[in-house]
Amino acid sequence: MRDAIIGPRAASVSANEPTNLPGVLHAAWLIARKDLAIEFRTRTAFFSSIVFALLGLTIFYFAWDPTAVAAVDIAPGVLWVIFTFSGLLGLQRSFGVEQADGAMDALLAAPVDREAIYLGKALANVLFVAGVQAIALPALALFYSVPLGGVWLPLAGIALLAAVGIVAVGTLFSAMAVNTRLAELLLPMLSLPFFLPIVTAAAQTTARLVAGRPAAEAWPWLRILLGFDLVFVVACAVAFPYTLDE
Repeated sequence: MRDAIIGPRAASVSANEPTNLPGVLHAAWLIARKDLAIEFRTRTAFFSSIVFALLGLTIFYFAWDPTAVAAVDIAPGVLWVIFTFSGLLGLQRSFGVEQADGAMDALLAAPVDREAIYLGKALANVLFVAGVQAIALPALALFYSVPLGGVWLPLAGIALLAAVGIVAVGTLFSAMAVNTRLAELLLPMLSLPFFLPIVTAAAQTTARLVAGRPAAEAWPWLRILLGFDLVFVVACAVAFPYTLDE
């Protein structure tokens, strides 16, 4: 069936006038908007991630001994543990939402590049993770009494860079794992080793910002974060079409 779908699509792309096809970025935005509209109607994954993030912050708060560890020392680690696992909840539904009614076949039959499917899914996931971060960051400042007022703008930038890296890898592995029987287990197993450099660099950069250390101390970690994003966004976009052929 897949060959029957992909074959006519390939023929139509080569035979029809390409000027009528949407550009990659425009097609990616349409796919992202579709995913966001579905999530806005159901809100199940987003609310689940928010509840998970707030519950994690609460558990860490009651397990924390403020006389032994200062808030500025524990907060960055707590923050990025929460972001990592709440982000996985969103990535899990990225391609799962297409499975119920065979919508993935319709995407493959559409006259768009497969890279556009990846970029659209990734864009929706970045906005999803950013929404979770926008709620979890103020909650962290409230729970742990961490002064974020002077560093909220660079901290938001770090959170966005980390979200891009997590989503770039997680979206690719979500596409690979969605058709397996153990998708819920396989996605974390594949993704978490690749998340490690992102989370480490983001946590180290966040720790230095929150502690009021000079920006030069955070720059080496920030370079790792930027480099990871540049390499893996391109690499995962290139590799994505091959995951759909397997």
